[in-house]
Amino acid sequence: MTVIDVTIEGRSALEVLAWSRTTVEPALRAAVDTLPSAMRRIAGYHFGWWDEHGQQESAPDGHAKGGKAIRPALVLLSAQAVGGAPAAAVSAAVAVELVHNFSLLHDDVMDGDLTRRHRPTAWSVFGVNAAILAGDALLTLALDVLAASGNPAATEGMRMLSAAVQDLVDGQSTDLSFEQRVQVELAECLRMAQGKTGALMGCACAVGACFGGGSPKQVEHFRDFGAHLGLAFQHVDDLLGIWGDPALTGKPVYSDLHSRKKSLPVVAALTSSTPAGRELAALYHRDQSLSGSDLVRAAELIDVAGGRAWSQTQAEELLTQAMGDLTSANPTARAAQELAALARLATYRDH
Repeated sequence: MTVIDVTIEGRSALEVLAWSRTTVEPALRAAVDTLPSAMRRIAGYHFGWWDEHGQQESAPDGHAKGGKAIRPALVLLSAQAVGGAPAAAVSAAVAVELVHNFSLLHDDVMDGDLTRRHRPTAWSVFGVNAAILAGDALLTLALDVLAASGNPAATEGMRMLSAAVQDLVDGQSTDLSFEQRVQVELAECLRMAQGKTGALMGCACAVGACFGGGSPKQVEHFRDFGAHLGLAFQHVDDLLGIWGDPALTGKPVYSDLHSRKKSLPVVAALTSSTPAGRELAALYHRDQSLSGSDLVRAAELIDVAGGRAWSQTQAEELLTQAMGDLTSANPTARAAQELAALARLATYRDH
């Protein structure tokens, strides 16, 4: 599948993301500037604002500085979709982005990943302990930003974000436990992904609708929209973790297979009861590390066992569900069109 650049009333999904970054980044930088200097330095490096010495650094050509910022865009558009002004939800967008990056800093430590966004990960530059503390600082800062927002929905937003973080942490904990287990069922892998990724995307849309003045029913529909989109996004991320182009993902090819991650397409293949699935299990669970040829073979087996096609189909079906949730929320027309464009962009990335 390829990236779909959907133009809505003169703005493509990519232009919406650029607008979101331009709208949110000043407030995000201002929030990070309030951190203690050591944490600020690590956070700014992680966001791609400067190098490890604190010197301003330009992103490589063609790569968005600090990531795509899909979650802040969902917050702003969800606020607009219920009749609110995007500006009213900027603090909520900042808080969601801070929580997302808290999770990335910790994930990189737990997964041992050496690269993110085409640069060395924060822990590989500053050390494990420093990266963990920087992640903790971002999480605390997110709640501070909501508390200081002055929005009537601030208290409810804090509750929403705290609940999403609990689900996210539970999903990550479950994901880590899979590494120690031989058997993982597909249903529990899906529940893990719903917590690890779906919860925060659902929260992004719900808190945006809440800060925009949406009704309780609208807020719940937007939560469902984001949760379904988040699970679709995780399916695509897992496909990219195996077959993604390093020039686009910023990570080595077969990165998830090298760490023997039990991602959605992998578990689908392992539980397929096919010869390819059984061969994959033998390869995945042997004591020796996987060589280059082993990684190529593992990717082939996941494909033959149906894991790749299953995740692609699931992503498409979840996108359809998300669009139904969006319609049920009775959103304003332009914001709805742009949310749909973002959802398609997130689901039809190159893999």
